[in-house]
This record gives sequence, C-alpha cells and structure tokens, in this order.
Amino acid sequence: MASGKAGKCLEEGVSDCDAIGNAKENVKAARSHVSGGDKSSQHWRRNPIWQQRKRMIEDWAVLWYKQYVLRRLFRLRIISPTEGGVGGREIDLDVKNNTRLIDGRTGTEYIGNTIRTSRYTLWNFIPCQLWFQFSKIANFYFLVVGILQLIPGLSTTGTYTTILPLLFFLCFSVGREGYDDFRRYRLDRVENRRVTRVLYGFKPGGVKGNPRISWLEKTQRLWTNLKADVNKRGEKSLFDAVLSSPQFNSTSNFEGERTMTSEAPSPWTSVKWMYLKVGDVIELARDERVPADIALLHANGRDGIAYIETMELDGETNLKRKRPVRQLAAHCGTLPGLVACRAQFAIENPNADLYSFDGNLSIDNEMFPITLGNVVCRGSTLRNTPRAIGLVINTGEECKIRMNASQNARVKAPAVQAITNKIVILLTVFLLLLSAGCTAGYEIWARVFEDKAWYLKNSRLPLEDISIAFIIEFNNLIPLALYVSMEIIKFAQFLLLQDIECYDEESNTPMVCNTQTIFENLGQVNHIFTDKTGTLTENVMHFRKMSVAGIVWQHHVHGRGRVGIEVANVEQQVQSSEGPPQNTGLNEIASSSTKNVPVVTVSPVDESNATQSSQEPASNRRRVENESHSRLLDYLRDYPSTSLAQKIRFFLLSLALCHTCFPEAQDKGGITFQAESPDELALVEAARELGYSVIDRDARSVRLLIHRPDSEAAIQETYEVLDIIEFSSMRKRMSIIVRFPDGRICIFCKGADSVIQQRLRLSSLAHEKATEVLRMHREHAGEEAREVLLRKSQDTSARSSFNSPRLSMDKSTAGRGLAWSARGSASLEIRSFELGSRLSGRYSTTFETDPRALQLGIKSSRKSFDRRTAKRSGDTFGMFDDLDDGTIFQRCFQQIDDFATEGLRTLLYGYRFIDEDEYASWQEIHHRATTSLANRQQMIESAGEIIERDFELAGATAIEDKLQKGIPETIEKLRRANIKIWMLSGDKRETAVNIAHSSQICKSYSRVIILDQNSGIQDQIDSALLELAIGNIAHSVVVIDGRTLEAVESEGLTTLLYDLLLHVDSVICCRATPSQKAAMVKAIRQKIPESMTLAIGDGGNDIAMIQEAHVGVGISGKEGLQAARVADYSIAQFRFLQRLLFVHGHWNYVRTAKYILFTFWKEMMFYSIQVLYQRWNGYTGTSLFESDSLAVWNTLFTSLPVMLPGIFEQDLKAATLLAVPELYAYGQESRGLNMVIYGLWMVLAVVEALIIYFMIYALYGVTPVTEDQGLFAIGNLAFSVCVVFINVKLLVLQYHYKTWVPIFGAALTISGWWAWCLLLSAIYTNSAGEYTVYRGFTEHFGKNPTWWAVLVAVLAVVIMLELGIDMLQKIYWPSSIDVWQELEQDSEIRKRLEMSGGEGGYGLGIADVESANET
Repeated sequence: MASGKAGKCLEEGVSDCDAIGNAKENVKAARSHVSGGDKSSQHWRRNPIWQQRKRMIEDWAVLWYKQYVLRRLFRLRIISPTEGGVGGREIDLDVKNNTRLIDGRTGTEYIGNTIRTSRYTLWNFIPCQLWFQFSKIANFYFLVVGILQLIPGLSTTGTYTTILPLLFFLCFSVGREGYDDFRRYRLDRVENRRVTRVLYGFKPGGVKGNPRISWLEKTQRLWTNLKADVNKRGEKSLFDAVLSSPQFNSTSNFEGERTMTSEAPSPWTSVKWMYLKVGDVIELARDERVPADIALLHANGRDGIAYIETMELDGETNLKRKRPVRQLAAHCGTLPGLVACRAQFAIENPNADLYSFDGNLSIDNEMFPITLGNVVCRGSTLRNTPRAIGLVINTGEECKIRMNASQNARVKAPAVQAITNKIVILLTVFLLLLSAGCTAGYEIWARVFEDKAWYLKNSRLPLEDISIAFIIEFNNLIPLALYVSMEIIKFAQFLLLQDIECYDEESNTPMVCNTQTIFENLGQVNHIFTDKTGTLTENVMHFRKMSVAGIVWQHHVHGRGRVGIEVANVEQQVQSSEGPPQNTGLNEIASSSTKNVPVVTVSPVDESNATQSSQEPASNRRRVENESHSRLLDYLRDYPSTSLAQKIRFFLLSLALCHTCFPEAQDKGGITFQAESPDELALVEAARELGYSVIDRDARSVRLLIHRPDSEAAIQETYEVLDIIEFSSMRKRMSIIVRFPDGRICIFCKGADSVIQQRLRLSSLAHEKATEVLRMHREHAGEEAREVLLRKSQDTSARSSFNSPRLSMDKSTAGRGLAWSARGSASLEIRSFELGSRLSGRYSTTFETDPRALQLGIKSSRKSFDRRTAKRSGDTFGMFDDLDDGTIFQRCFQQIDDFATEGLRTLLYGYRFIDEDEYASWQEIHHRATTSLANRQQMIESAGEIIERDFELAGATAIEDKLQKGIPETIEKLRRANIKIWMLSGDKRETAVNIAHSSQICKSYSRVIILDQNSGIQDQIDSALLELAIGNIAHSVVVIDGRTLEAVESEGLTTLLYDLLLHVDSVICCRATPSQKAAMVKAIRQKIPESMTLAIGDGGNDIAMIQEAHVGVGISGKEGLQAARVADYSIAQFRFLQRLLFVHGHWNYVRTAKYILFTFWKEMMFYSIQVLYQRWNGYTGTSLFESDSLAVWNTLFTSLPVMLPGIFEQDLKAATLLAVPELYAYGQESRGLNMVIYGLWMVLAVVEALIIYFMIYALYGVTPVTEDQGLFAIGNLAFSVCVVFINVKLLVLQYHYKTWVPIFGAALTISGWWAWCLLLSAIYTNSAGEYTVYRGFTEHFGKNPTWWAVLVAVLAVVIMLELGIDMLQKIYWPSSIDVWQELEQDSEIRKRLEMSGGEGGYGLGIADVESANET
C-alpha cells in the first residue's frame, strides 16, 4: 500500500499524490512535444503547448513547495479532507494485530495524537520571525542604513552605531516571542501527556513490546509481570495469563477487569495521549475526557447508552446519547468477545463537520451504517456512564475539534504599528527630500565658495557620497531607540498587568498574560465575539418560577430542606411607616395585565449553602421563615380539597414524572440524579424540594416518595412507565405515558409554549389569549422603544457637549487652575442614578429598588408588604379557585412572556388521561415506528402527533441558566463604550436567545430579526435592511444559525448578510461550528479594516475564533484550559473584561501612544536644530553636537522622559474609567495617536527648534560679551536646552499621574547630563579639532554667566510656549480626558466615581457632564 512514490507524497489526499507524479510526466511530455515542433516559429511562447507546459511547471512547483518546504521544512501537515462519501479510511478491529495502519492518502502511517497550539516549530521559528520582524518598515529601514554605515568613508556618525543596536533589538524581540511560544508549547505538552488506558495486552509481546511506553514504565511492568509469572504461572506470557485467569471466560464483562492483580495482570495499559494510534482500543471511565475521535464498541450505561457532554466541542449543555452499533455491542460486551471480534470500519476521511458522520461497519459478513450517534469526538467527556470502550478512528490534528481550529495561527501585531509604519514611510520620504535639499545646498555652496577658496582645493566630495552621508547623519529622525525602548516598555507593562482586582478568589485564578505585543489593542476594541456556555453562564440551572392556575410562584434555592413561602396580593401592598422600605422577598410581575396576580415566594427553610439569583441583588430578596411547615404545604394541608390544591399537587406530580432522569444512591446516603440536561436536573430537584422525590427508576417504572402536608408519614407510590416519546429539536417537546397506582393511564407532555398551545383541549381559546398577550407585549415594547429613541436623541446632544465642552476659569478656583464647581455634586448623583437605572432596563420591568437609591436618599417606589397580608394565604388563594379557562390562559401566557423577558427558560406542561383502548391502538402504531428500519424518526414523530392532543393545562416553569457574576452590568458598560457584542454559540436557538435576554444583549424592546434558511433568506435580509433604514428601531438584534450561514454562502449572499450584520446592535449566532465562529470574526476583520475584534471563550470550540481575532481572551472555566492556554490573555470571569479593557486597555493605549508621539517629537526637534546649522557649515554635514554626546543622546539623556510615561502614566483613575465607559472611545477613535496629532506635534517640534537655535545664535553666537563662541560651546548649549526642556515637558508638563517616579526621572536625567559634561571636560585631551572639549565646560564657557543666562532664557520661552498652548487647548478645544481630569479634582465627584465604578454597578452617564457643566 505504501509505494515509493506515495511515500514521498504530501499528505493531501490520493489525488494530490498522483498529481505530483502526473505533473512531472506532463512536463516531460510537453517538453518533448515542443522540442519536436516548429522551432523556427518566432511566436513559440504563444503556442498553446508552451502554455500547457508552463502551467504544468507551475503546478509541479506548487506541489514541490507544499511537500518539501511546508511539510518537511516547516513541519506543517496539510491534508485535504474528503469532500464526501464513505470509505475514506479502512480500520480493522483486531486487538491482537500489532501492524501499524497506513493512511491511504499519504502511503504513510496515520499521524500521531499530538496536538500543537504553539505557533512555531524549531524549523520555522527563525524564518517566520525574520519575516515578521522585517515586515516592520522601520526595521527594514534600519537594516538598509546599517549596511550603508558599514561601507568605509560614508558614515559621519560611526560604523556600527545602527547595525549593533538593531541586532540587539532583534535578538530581544525574537527571544521574547520565542519564550511566549515556548510557554504555549509547555501547555500543549501537558495536554499531550495525559494518560488513558489502551487494550495492549493481547498484542504480540504484550506490554513489553509496546513501543509507546517509556523505558521506566516498561521496567516497572516487567518486574511486576515477572514476579507474577514465577509465583503463579511459571513461564506463561501475559497473554496466556489473561486467557487462563478466572475472570476471562464467556460470561465475564468489563467490570471485573480492574480487580486483576498478580494472578492475572490487566491487559489495559496506561498510555499517554500523544502515543495513541488509529486502531487502538481504549477504555474510558466516568467523567474522563475523550482523547481522540472514537467509534463506540461498548458502553455500561443504561440500555447500552453512553452519555456524552459535548459542551467544549459545540457549546451545547445537554448530554448526547451515544451508543455502539447494536450488532457490534453484542460481540464486544465481554473481554473474550472483544478479543475474538473481527470487524472492518470504512469511514469518511477527517473533516470539520461536527453534525454529520458517514461510515459503515462490516461484521459477520453483514454491513451496518455508522452515524454520528455511534461516534464520540475528542473534546467530549463521558458522563453518567460507568465505563465505555471505543476504537480510535481519528487522532491529533485530524480530530474534528482540531480541524475546526485555526491550524496556522497568524502572528498578531498592535494596531498602532500601522500608524507607526505610515509615520516611518512619511519620515523616510522627508529624510530623502531633506538629504536631497542639503546635497543641493552643498553643490551651490561649493560653486559659490568652496571652488574659490584656495585652502579647500581638491576637497570637494562626490555627489553620491554627500547624499548618503546626509542620510546617515539624519537617520535618527526615525529612531531605532523607538523599537528598542518599546520592548522594555512592553515588558514593564506585562509586569504591571498583574492586577489583584482581576484575581478570582473563589477559583484561585489570577489574570494571565500570554502575549506581550498587543497591550494597546485592549484599548481599541469595538467588536466582541463571545461564547455562551462557560463564558457568560456557569452552566448551572436553577428552578426559579412556576405558574399554576394564574399564580406566579417564585422559588429561591438556598439549600435542601422544607420550603417556606410568603404570599401577598399586589392590590394589598401597604407602605411601611418606619424607616426605609423593607423588602419582603416578593417580586412583582410589573405588567399591566398582571397587576392583580399574586406572587408567591418559595424557598427552603434551611439557609445553609445559600445561593442567589444573578439577576437580582440580595437586598431585594428577603426570605420569610416558618418554624414548622412551609406556607405552601400549610395551604395544601389546610385546604386539600380545593381546586387550586389539586392543580398544585398535579403540577408537582408532572415535574416528578415527566423527565428522563435516573436517581443514583450515594455511598454516604442521599440521592443524586443522572440527567441528560441541566434543565431536567433543576426540575427534578425542585420537585424533590417541594415534596415529590424520585427515589428509584428503571426502564419500566418510577417510584416516588411523596411528603403529603396532611400526613406526617411519607408515602411511596410506583408509576409504571408505558412509553416515552423523547425530545427532539423538531418536536420541541417530550412526553411520558404512565400508569397510575390506581390503574389510570395518563400522558404528561412538556415543551415550548407555542408547541403545547396547539395541543391543548381549548387550543382556539388558548391561541386567542396568546395573541392578545403578544399584542400587548408589542405595544409595551413599542412604548419602551419610543422612550429609548427619545433618550438617544437627548444623549446625542449630551455626547456633543461631552466631547467638546468648554472649561472656564473661576475666580474662586484660580489658585488651583481649571476646575469644576462642586456645587452640582448632588444633582450629579441623582442624574447618574437615573441614567444608570434607565440603561439597566429595570425601569421598564420591575419596581425593585436599585441599591444606589438608598445611598442617594431617593425614596423607593417599591411597596412593602405587611406580614399580616401573608397570614391570610387561604383567603388570598380562595379567589382563584373558580377562575375560568380564558383567564387562566391569559395570565399563564402573560407570565410566560414575562419569564422570557427576564431571560428564563420556559416550559409549558400539559396532561391528559386516556383509556385502555386508545392506548392499546396507539401503542401498536408506536411500536411499528420504533422498530422500523426506514424513516424511523419521522414515523415516531407522526405517532406522537396522534396521542399528543387535547391536553389540559397543568402549568409553566421558568428555569434560570445562572449567569456569571456581573454579566448584565458588564454587557451594559461594554455597550455604552460603543462596543458591539456578538454571541456565537453552538447551543440551540431558544437557549441562546434566553441567555441574550438575561445578559442584556437583548432588551425587552429589542427588534429581534430571525434569519432562517427555510423562509427565503434574501427576502428576510432585504426586509430587515429596509426596516433599519427607516430608523424607528431602538435596538436591533439578528439571530442566525449555522445552517443558515451555510445556505448564505452557497447562495452567494455573504456580502448582503454582512451589510445587515454591521448595521444591527448585536448578533446571536447559534448552532455554529468552531470554524464558522472563526469565519465570522475573520469577515469583520476584513470587511472593516479599521475594526478591532476581541474573541472570548473557555472551551476548545472557541480556540479558532480566539486565534482569528485581533485580541483573544480565554476564560479559565469549567471546560478546562484549552482556550486559556492559546489566548493572548486569560481571566477567570467575564466581568474582569471591564477592567482589562476600560482600565488596562485604556492606560496601555495612552502609554504607548504617548511614548511613540514623544519619541518622534524629541527627535524631530533635536535634528531640526542640526539641520538649521547646516547653512552655517556649507552643508558639508558637520555636526553641531559633539560625537560622544550624540552617541548617547537616546540612551542616557532622553530615554527616561519617553519610557516613564510609556510605563507608569495614568491619565484618569481606574474608578473614573469604570464609571464612565464612554471614555473608552479615546482609544477606539485613535485620538491619542493619528496622523493629524502627529502632524501638529511635528510642527510644534520645528517651531521650538527654530526658537532654540535662533535664540542661541542671537543671544550667544554673535553677541560680543561672550568669551567662548566655539562650535562645542554653542552645540553644548543647544544640547543642554534640549535635554532640560525635553525632561521638563515630558515628565512634568505633559505627565498627569504625578508621583515621585517622573520627578525622580527628570532630576536623574538632568543631573546626569551635567555630570556627563564634567566627565567630557576631564577625559578629553588638549588636541586640535573642531570641538574644543578639553576643560571647555569647567574652565571656559561653563564659567561664563552669559552662557547660563541664555540657557535659562531659552528654556523660559519654550516652556511658556508649552503652557500657553496647553491652556488654550483646554479652554477652547478640551477633550473628554481633559474634562474628567478636572472633574476628578472635586472630592465629591471623585467619591461618586469611586462608588459607581465597581464591576457590579452600571456607572455614571454622559449626562452627568451636562449636569456639572450647567452647575
């Protein structure tokens, strides 16, 4: 199978392998044909045969490049997946076979199970880094200048002054990048060295012949086996020992294998994941992760099912049911059967499709299909199943989860690098023009003066030499120090990023930085792509509310035990007369249609292990305890015969029966449940907390332990399970048919409200009431939307004043400069609360008090209840005994709508009693459907339609998918920061939309646009674009799924789709594969080049989009560290994104922008003085400054003034940045560094250079009172002015965060300069030259008062110029940063900022600036 030519082929499929050989043959044929043709033709290149030959050569070159360069040099495995079809690879199940399997596409062995998320290998690191480093225009420029300096006679500034610093800088940069990647490699090594168990004991040589076990393990196992052989089995091999063991017999199963000791060594071998091969048989235990893609051979779960958690793979929270092929499971159920089994698997080649799988199995001369239900992918976890056996079919980078990841992650660069490159190009052009101008000046001077001066005879320089000399002299206009110091700054920023505020104490997880090159990108993000499960949610479901007979019950889970309730009617609210309003724990449904609906709070009596809802502050929930029984059970005990009591009991019975959970007894007592989904687990646990406990279950019965309120003893009841019609995405419901202990047959059904409504007995009435509720909801949402649009128009004017306010001088505050009056602090507080409440959305859905209202002294609108109201629970409930069906329908549907608006998952329950004859006739239909070999699923659904009808309404439930702490507040702040949030999830649509509502991605008034491939995609997009163009939508959200994305691509509507997506406020993409997530991130990156994308997730299915985004953030969550180890930054909770972006992102952007701007400014000013001096030396290139001082200009005297702001500057306090997210726009709009800002600073540098040079020339150079007017005295004076002025301006005038650090830096640099002058005077000898350095500073110009007076005068002028420009800018053109810097000076405002800037608050609003400005 592995021929010579195939062995050399690139792993790109058989077609590509053949193409290499065919290309060579075609080239030879074309060459011989052309040589035999008409050689006299003058147009032979236009000959079609020549064109064919050319194409063949190009094809061969491309294939040669892929094979020898990419594969062998760079070690990249480029294998094209099969487009479709079955039989891509054939794998034999034979545990005795030790022959390595061959990949038919490559002719070589299947790849190993090693994965690599690091970007480089030993082979490609240096080439890739050289390309990356010299793709920076500045580095390439320095390389050219450094080479020119090496040419003798051209450089006037030394030979190695550029090339050596460049090499040092490159080595530092490359080394740091290598270290970052080495850390990723170490994390990969941890993953690759996990251990699994492989059935290797039956291969020739047994464990001793296993080449995948280290010599130490082999030695230990050999010694153990040797003792066993000598003591018990003589000279028998491991194979013989196992076969002759008592456990190995026809009835043995896998449960007893772990007990094999010295009598029969276990045939299972512990092998590291990296050594797994295709064809290995592996064993998985409960809660173990799957190391490779496997086909199931056996599972010890109920009915042979393995429950698989695929949350890391596709983001879905429900467990998947996987089972082996039935005929295969019959052979592999025992160890002897597995050893004797011979089967052949023909499966598709590796591909990225997570939702389909094609293959077949040949066993006993019969062929059986293999589908996705028989295969478990890497990245999954075995749950609720004691043990499973599988055959490895895909390994390493060919596993589906890895094929969905970005195989060749791009190298990320900071966004400011693009602006820096533009500046470098501009300066390069300027440098060439400057050199050309100076060269022209020299030519003119030479003709006018040099050629006529007898002492300059024969000294004229060639034109090319003088041009290159000027280029070398002024090359520091593009400072190499910019990049050398940048590396130091990045490292310092890396150390300062270790923020204790981003430490999660609960999980003991700090923030981790894996990349040191893109800190400033954190301050410019405008698109966030987030995963759902594990990133926004904790994947913990809590039963929160239920609706029975028109009454809303609220359930607070605080622990195990009996429940306590408090009930009150909204009409009977009584205002407390003492102190602030006391919260009673009751949450009103603030809707016009539910004003008279009582709300019941249900919570366990036991307060231990208390947990709280993530949506509601703890202060708004107060549990009322009862010492004996809960009030709910009290009511059921006191009024057991009422209609309401019967409905409540039957609804609780529905919760306890309508599910697929299995109880599991614990060793220490108690019962836990095995559930396919956390939703079902929450429902069953809620039923247990309310008195209906499932204590036992098998395939045919369910046993309940019921705590009846009217009886002290618990009652056990057994219900026979007749049939279960399982949930599916098409049915959106599940049903269970049970026989009651009294013999009655009842069907319970739960599902989506829209589905159950159609199957109610009074479906027409239910539809009428549901339509009415929908109409009211739309009217209410429309009112909210109009209010939001009105506020937006008002906020627009506030933003304009926010961005361009004027600060005026106040006489009372003139002593401390510009300031805001503090008289408006009270108004500021109130308006900040109002805006925060409006932005939170609470004003429209609840009357609950914001905690800040109490701090501000604002009277709560929340009514409190008198305890006496709750005591009349019987009277309160009595009015609901005789409600008609229409009223119950309307209230129930209204409550479901309110639940959904809160982001809770809703289910509607129905039931119906059926007679024996109806069930018997239906059971025959259902049996035929379940045993059908064709269209089985369709037939089961059709059978379900027959019996799932005429239901009575039992009630509704609301389950909370618990959000991580601070999610809604964080989302709101990100939106206020003008960041668009896209939620990309692999979960189903309903779940994704619910989480979007609870996390505030969707508002109650949002216009949700659902794109479905079955409803005409183009028409939907066109309609949505038209609706958005009208401008009457306050907030828009597009919901799309993975299948629709595929349809969009196939129909060529990608451009139209993204036109829509870019115009909406948020996007929810559900059922998306990892590759689709990455494609959406890449599309935004390409369609909006100026955008800055951030992707955040916690699972392996998020790796691709994390690598594709400009910034990747990993959550160190429950799904593992797969995303965290490849991300640029790792945090423990989503809420830490606030501080990472608003604080560290903003600070690092400001620091980097200032560093770059300051560096270019000082170089432009300094070398402009050098350029001005050329007119006085005949444009000969003579330097105004002494060479030694010039050599250490950047290193000793101007490094700290630019580096300290780049490391320590904080233009605003962290509390301000968190409280006012709108300030984040400073980085988004590149206000700190852009071409306009750069141009203004360069003009200022030239003006200041003119002032410095001509003032020195006029006051010292030509004045008759000076003693030393030599070149060194004048040059040293200009040098001194530049050093002092640069340090004062950058570390005092422009530095906002005044601490001892900038003051010390300025003092150190300036004093160091004077020490340097003394050193030069001492070490120079008294020799002739253009610079009379010897004792010049100590005995000549240094003792001249005029020299010092000119120094002070020039400094005074340029400093006053800076102060004047800064004053005018803050008065007439202040930025938002200037405004809030002044606001921070007010103690009251600063206190409010600190109170509102926490991660749990919504922060202050932009209207607060208006409030303070008016004051």
